[in-house]
Amino acid sequence: MAATKMQGRGPPKGNIELFSPTYFAACGLGGIISCGPTHTAVTPLDLVKCRRQVDASIYSSNFSAWRSIFVKEGLRGVFFGWAPTAVGYSFQGAGKYGFYEVFKYYYGEKLFPNANKTVVYLGASASAEFLADIALCPFEAVKVRMQTTLPPYANSLREGLGKVTAKEGLGGLYKGLYPLWGRQIPYTMVKFATFETTVNQIYKTLGKPKESYNSLQQTGVSFLGGYIAGIGCAVISHPADVMVSKLNADRQPGESGGKAMSRIYGNIGFRGLWNGLPVRIAMVCSHLSYLGF
Repeated sequence: MAATKMQGRGPPKGNIELFSPTYFAACGLGGIISCGPTHTAVTPLDLVKCRRQVDASIYSSNFSAWRSIFVKEGLRGVFFGWAPTAVGYSFQGAGKYGFYEVFKYYYGEKLFPNANKTVVYLGASASAEFLADIALCPFEAVKVRMQTTLPPYANSLREGLGKVTAKEGLGGLYKGLYPLWGRQIPYTMVKFATFETTVNQIYKTLGKPKESYNSLQQTGVSFLGGYIAGIGCAVISHPADVMVSKLNADRQPGESGGKAMSRIYGNIGFRGLWNGLPVRIAMVCSHLSYLGF
């Protein structure tokens, strides 16, 4: 059954006209605020996850990892890689949320006005993430190399960018783009398609409309919906996340992407594709819990 036509451009909402250029820009700014700080805040989780994905035997547990890093390097070591994380995911957030609204409006209003809304959301989220990852990829490449090599490949974002481009050219910053798409596009499609559905189902189960709850209670429902949706997002995208880490840390000069992935899979096997999943579930759920804001 086709969904009803999505709301078109109408009267101003607050001081911003819906679906105007200012509206899309505001969504992009919201994406920066949503993604940059939240990803940076969970850098300690990401650091240990990436290292254990590349070398499963490096730490006996997550807590022993953080304790070992803190004793040797202090708080700076625990948050190592925060700069490429902050910059990269701010760019990605701007593209993800800004272009998502653009494509949602374009697909739902202009091209396929009678299409099912979920199909529109899936198409818009995939298109937006495709573009957003092009902005993210160089910073993700530097972050992974910094976090997964001991001693570190580089000690700062600037140093990392300089070393990669000096040795491999700009292409070195994008050699993990295909698996990044493989990780982020399904992740984002599941995120946008399931979060609202999950939240609506929670309210349906509670038996009262959203408006009957106060802001604190609504925030609690949003957090719960984010954590539930986050489990699916993490699971569906985790094998590609492992491959992104392995490719950026272990791809040989001149080796094609397909050959590199085949070699890496031969070394780690199917089980290795799920290394670090519990930590990533915690990371993803933390990110998605902020969607309600």
